[in-house]
Amino acid sequence: MIEQSETYSDQLLGFTLPDRDARGRAVRLDGIVDEILSAHDYPPAITHLLAEALVLATLIGGLLKNDAGQLTMQAQTDGGVVRLLVCDYRAGELRGYVDFDRERLAALGANPSLEALFGKGYLAITFDMEGENGRYQGIVPLEGETLSAACESYFMQSEQVPTLIRVAARHDGQHCVAGGFLIQHLPDGEEGRERIHARLNHPQWEHVSIISGSIRHDELVDRELSLEALVWRLFHEEEEVRVQKGASLVRGCRCSLDHYEQVIGRFPEADRADMRNDEGMIEVDCSFCSRIFTVAA
Repeated sequence: MIEQSETYSDQLLGFTLPDRDARGRAVRLDGIVDEILSAHDYPPAITHLLAEALVLATLIGGLLKNDAGQLTMQAQTDGGVVRLLVCDYRAGELRGYVDFDRERLAALGANPSLEALFGKGYLAITFDMEGENGRYQGIVPLEGETLSAACESYFMQSEQVPTLIRVAARHDGQHCVAGGFLIQHLPDGEEGRERIHARLNHPQWEHVSIISGSIRHDELVDRELSLEALVWRLFHEEEEVRVQKGASLVRGCRCSLDHYEQVIGRFPEADRADMRNDEGMIEVDCSFCSRIFTVAA
């Protein structure tokens, strides 16, 4: 691997193992995750959950080849402690939000399980693509111990692509850092590959998944360890490892007064009349960035 500068935080790193028919993404969120989390006063359990979800959205969204495409990941329940978790990624722009019942969460203790948070919830992963590819979505139950496990199930069930994902998050009470690693088996090349069903025992994937599974949580959140060095630790015995820097990451809340004026302007006058307050204005609260916009409409 030859790079002029190494990648540490708030930027994606892509890599491929040509001889093993595998591709992957690695990321570490540092300043950006603090910026997104600062929009709301999240308790520790929700901070950890959202940090993990932001990493997953970045890893999966980073698989998109077209910068105009968007990945949206939404976890939802009917009556769960977490009512809604949503993150999206587009061309390096990342945002996320969690709506939850604070009183019920407090009753769960310090480290609630995924099942305790979501109950019988589901995870929807949606790709919005430009052109002929359009929009497609996969939905899987929120089963297992982590959101990462649910995302692995998505790739296996909806894409039939064996995928291993590892995510870690650390919060010291003031700052949060979260990292993730995703690797996939592409037996017939990245373009136009045949969907696989009974090929999970492919020897190349078995080798890659065993090595990838050895990655440690502390490595993912170690600010002093570059992502290139992390990949090299795992695959230094391979004949060839190709790395490519991906998008730099920024908080991507796309709210603006102009945007909301356009959206509200599409509603019939009768609906807009119902929305107005006593001063004749319409207030719009952006859940992602916790800002309130006042629209004269």
